[in-house]
Amino acid sequence: MIKDLDLLNKALKELNPNAQYQATSIDNIVWKDGTNPISKSDIETKITDIKANGTTEENKKASAKQKLLDLGLTEEEIKLTFGI
Repeated sequence: MIKDLDLLNKALKELNPNAQYQATSIDNIVWKDGTNPISKSDIETKITDIKANGTTEENKKASAKQKLLDLGLTEEEIKLTFGI
């Protein structure tokens, strides 16, 4: 349940970073402060994409880390300096 809710929150953030909502499941989302509702099918598609490919933020971190490794930094140096 927690993992599902975590994926739901990641999907909603990817689809609309400014969305205001309260959710206990994909079938129970209360949209707040004038947020336009996101369709269940769009959310499910985004969850599938995140499961397969990660989030945009995760991908950017992985890309940045690889670039630092390519520049000659060690894993330890990257972790200590950048926390990634």
